[in-house]
Amino acid sequence: MLFTYDTELTLRAASVLINTNRVDGDQLADLAALDAYLDHFGWTGRRDHDDAELASVHKLRDRLGRIWGAADDEERAVGQVNALLSDTRASPWLTRHPEMPEWHLHLASIHDPLWQRMGAEMAMALADLIRAGELRRLKICAAPDCEASLVDLSRNRSGKFCDTGNCGNRQHVAAYRERRSNK
Repeated sequence: MLFTYDTELTLRAASVLINTNRVDGDQLADLAALDAYLDHFGWTGRRDHDDAELASVHKLRDRLGRIWGAADDEERAVGQVNALLSDTRASPWLTRHPEMPEWHLHLASIHDPLWQRMGAEMAMALADLIRAGELRRLKICAAPDCEASLVDLSRNRSGKFCDTGNCGNRQHVAAYRERRSNK
């Protein structure tokens, strides 16, 4: 593990959130899809279950996508992460739960709006990445027909393809066929 468990989980959750609008249309188009996403990643706390909440998560998704897009410009990415930390009024505190007995950070009250809790957690995970000098782990899929985001948590930062559309497999098969046709 390169980072703490909660940092890695939150970075994955951010990447998956971004990809809900980059592969096969909007996968987060309704409240049921939002609930499924939240349940999958174990988000707790207040849920309003209304269109305003869904719209605010969509805005957060777009904002995170811009941070991923700025990953090659550290100063710009840092500015965007700092703005997100400020806008969410992140206020870190240590906690632990029976299902997760290790100490970890929460950055917003369970009573704060969903987008604010998610944004604070995701901004802090991105801040951890930046502090570790690992911003280059935020990538866009290298497949020419894919714009999905990915967080490369491999040891040597060698990940190039997302896991949303089988891109790595498709690219490897295409390269194999190309090599075979040249023989």
